[in-house]
Amino acid sequence: MASIDLHFHSRASDGALAPAEVIARAHEREASLVALTDHDCLAGLAEARAEAQKLGLPFLNGVEASVSWGVKAQTVHIVGLGFDPDDSTLRAGLDGVRQGRIDRAHEMAAQLARVGIEGAFEGAMVFCDNPDQISRTHFARFLVEQGHVKDVRTVFRKYLTPGKPGYVPHRWATLADAVGWIVGAGGEAVIAHPGRYEMGRTLTERLIDEFKAAGGRGIEVASGSHSLDDMHKYALIAQRFDLWSSAGSDFHAPGEGCRDVGRTDDLPPICRPVWELLADRIVR
Repeated sequence: MASIDLHFHSRASDGALAPAEVIARAHEREASLVALTDHDCLAGLAEARAEAQKLGLPFLNGVEASVSWGVKAQTVHIVGLGFDPDDSTLRAGLDGVRQGRIDRAHEMAAQLARVGIEGAFEGAMVFCDNPDQISRTHFARFLVEQGHVKDVRTVFRKYLTPGKPGYVPHRWATLADAVGWIVGAGGEAVIAHPGRYEMGRTLTERLIDEFKAAGGRGIEVASGSHSLDDMHKYALIAQRFDLWSSAGSDFHAPGEGCRDVGRTDDLPPICRPVWELLADRIVR
């Protein structure tokens, strides 16, 4: 298992641990380089960076930007790494993305109420520190706590994916905007967990072409969402499209997901690690 984790979350967005706690957990698991990448949010970076410096753990500023892409407005996530968190254009762009979360959450709660699940908005907010960060994951934790389903993964399958009673689509940033904000702030943009998107070869190649045209240079090859077959598939794609390769657990909470923070697979030898590109932006 590798010790570099450039994609995980804290309670500043939809993680369960405070920024300092998730950094300490990564350090306990002998991580050698980390990046906190909360959804559309920079609020946890200062606390996480301070904890990393206290522990002597190399750190990169990170974010996971939500994008609506293509004619069907499919949601795609772009990880930003090594940027200036005080950049005004980046901050304003992410602020705009978050504006629609509360309205969407109220609509999700209304849909769940129609199938007999009352109080979902208030219940989800128990797990969310910032109202403009409320997400499907917070609703999922509420539904598990209330005993409607056994675990978060089952919640998504039964209630929170397209066609299910609690799913409400949201229009996020454009791909060009999200990548532009990150690159304009001095960072590098990475396509997050590409194996999660329901795309065939043609759409995947179109996404990569548009991503590169906007200034993106990286793709997650090792991911908590990827099988070993996925990892080798995207290593070949990274090589073919001249992309730098990243690794991230996509950790949200203990007991949720496939990987703990700091635990990712080693990149295949054909990959060019994105952290080599970011060496001068690592905070030590």
